[in-house]
Amino acid sequence: MSVREIRVFGDPVLRERATPVDPTAPATAALVQDLLDTVQVPGRAGVAANQIGVAKAAFSFLVDGRLGYVLNPRIDEVRGEPQLVDEGCLSVPELGFPTPRHPYCRVVGVDLEGQELVLEGEGLMAQMLQHEVAHLDGKLYLQALEKETRAVAMAEVRKASWY
Repeated sequence: MSVREIRVFGDPVLRERATPVDPTAPATAALVQDLLDTVQVPGRAGVAANQIGVAKAAFSFLVDGRLGYVLNPRIDEVRGEPQLVDEGCLSVPELGFPTPRHPYCRVVGVDLEGQELVLEGEGLMAQMLQHEVAHLDGKLYLQALEKETRAVAMAEVRKASWY
């Protein structure tokens, strides 16, 4: 498999709501391997399938040395009041902004055998889970920013060399 190119802000696939995947289909296993390969580039915590151009409900992660993936994920529980945490996104390169995130998150999905898979955590894990599920809903973290911060962020995006 391979490390795939990350799609950036403005690419229509990033606005698409991901469709469910068949966990046992050969194409799904290939997608998972590409996601796992792609997330292992240094500096990455998560990669959603639509970030590599595939509008399917899957993401990979590498948080605190733990590498994994989940298919057809949904947020099952969040706890605590949202707190502003510094956040960036591979699809909005070189920029980062304080983003409201719940301090705890639990996501439920399935693995390649169709068995239930539960991912949960606090801190960076909670942040990553919320961020990647939002990608699969066709949303970038910029949409979660507070109004004033979002205005600044969009101005920075328009000035970015990659835009």
